[in-house]
Amino acid sequence: MENKIVKDYLDEDGCLRCGVCGKRKQMKVQLLGNLHTVGCLCECEVKARQELDEKMKREEAQRQLYQRKSVGLREKRFWEWKFENDNGSNRKMMIAKQYVENWADMKRKNVGLLLMGPVGTGKSFFAGCIANALLEGGERVMMTNFSRILNEMTSYQSDKNQIIQNLVDYPLLIIDDLGIERNSEFALEQVYNVIDSRYCKMLPLIVTTNLGLKEMKSQEQDVAHQRVYSRLLEMCVPIYFGGEDRRKEEGTEKLGQVQSLISR
Repeated sequence: MENKIVKDYLDEDGCLRCGVCGKRKQMKVQLLGNLHTVGCLCECEVKARQELDEKMKREEAQRQLYQRKSVGLREKRFWEWKFENDNGSNRKMMIAKQYVENWADMKRKNVGLLLMGPVGTGKSFFAGCIANALLEGGERVMMTNFSRILNEMTSYQSDKNQIIQNLVDYPLLIIDDLGIERNSEFALEQVYNVIDSRYCKMLPLIVTTNLGLKEMKSQEQDVAHQRVYSRLLEMCVPIYFGGEDRRKEEGTEKLGQVQSLISR
């Protein structure tokens, strides 16, 4: 069946009307004592403009999201770590969803997370889902690791203080794989500076690590390691991945806050 082209037409006043919606595309106005014919929008044109505006807003939102992710997700693999890609095997993902849903409270109360457990237990995916969800909601998030941060700090003419300040400025900072960085005096000092700077600004931090809680609390650690881990345990709620945590550590006040969210 052929599509019929409906032409615009002139009404009894000599004004052009839309052949589709029947509304005027022209109108008569008095200007300086003379009658003039001026253009106006019919319903079809108003709708078309609204649709174009909405399309441009969607495209701009996507552009801004791409920019936030390009800056905040330092590795491309992080981009695919989303709730919709979760296979449902990890029941702790409910905590991640609750964290995102209650982000305003988490940020205000400075609730961080310390995700611990063996390799391959889903810690990084858990953190990445939080990062992507908040980024898609318009929040600024940085997810990186200390190896990358330290490489930037040791690059030619790098401004270490500015690098730390940039990390502190993010509403949420996620550090992946704490403990894989080299344990030089310089490295440990910079790790502590980043963590302590966020502590002083009362901004939340999420950290994933293969280290265990017993190892992090061990008095056999040197002073440099002890102060890093001590500060982390002050800031973050420990969550164990890879089976039941047999250490049965006593819950902190922040752990109680997260548990109350889950039980809602």
